[in-house]
Amino acid sequence: MSSGVKVSTESKNAYDEVKKDKSYRYIIYHIKDEKIIDVEMKGERGTTYDEFLKTLEKYKTECRYCVFDFPVNVEVQGSEDKPPMTVDRLVLLTWCPESSPIKQKMLYSSSCDAIKKALVGIYKCIQACDFEEASKEVILESLKKGGK
Repeated sequence: MSSGVKVSTESKNAYDEVKKDKSYRYIIYHIKDEKIIDVEMKGERGTTYDEFLKTLEKYKTECRYCVFDFPVNVEVQGSEDKPPMTVDRLVLLTWCPESSPIKQKMLYSSSCDAIKKALVGIYKCIQACDFEEASKEVILESLKKGGK
């Protein structure tokens, strides 16, 4: 089901600034006037995931979409003696806390496909209703299982 909500050009440009330019570590998006997904905040490149989670605490009763460029260690194929290398994986987090209004949760849920289609190159999509589901450990475990 689609809500008819569109993704703003600014949202796509901000995503490119994370994906290609590596200008920011994360983006927090919101649905503006129930019509358009827009950028609410960008996080500096040096921001850690724990710092991002502290920022997310401001939204204990509001839904948001978040993109985080998550650094993860991966094994180098074909050589046991090489140390793991760090790569960045783009994670789309749909944040819908239990305490957010039902109408808002429905709007974010039905608009999720629009942002997924607009942000090409997302490695993993994760839905979280609380901070345990958005924890670093859960994200890392999910990334080990592979994309999407």
